[in-house]
Amino acid sequence: MSGPVEANEVILMGHPVTTNPFIIMLINMTVVFAVLIGLSFMICLIHVVDPTKKAEEKPTAAPTPAAAPVAAAPVADNSVVIAVISAAVAAYGYSAANIIAIRPAGNAVWKNAGRMAGIQNSVN
Repeated sequence: MSGPVEANEVILMGHPVTTNPFIIMLINMTVVFAVLIGLSFMICLIHVVDPTKKAEEKPTAAPTPAAAPVAAAPVADNSVVIAVISAAVAAYGYSAANIIAIRPAGNAVWKNAGRMAGIQNSVN
């Protein structure tokens, strides 16, 4: 070892090491925030170079027919939805005899929650 060692200096593997907790804290926080900033740049780069993003189609000006007849709204076939709900209820251990009715929820809160979830999923 070369030279005298001060009272608060620690030598580890031939190099002086600090024991000051504030310097250690600053070094650790600098490393953590540098990694966080690096991750945020990587996330931004992934958003820019996203291979799974669908290519935006340019809208073409298609001629619109003068007076197109208005078609009636198609009748919804809910047999698949009913089958899925029945299977989910059966998965919990109930039989088909326990299912009395399957009808839309009358509470507007659930409808609004579903709409908000759909909006948030489409924005992200």
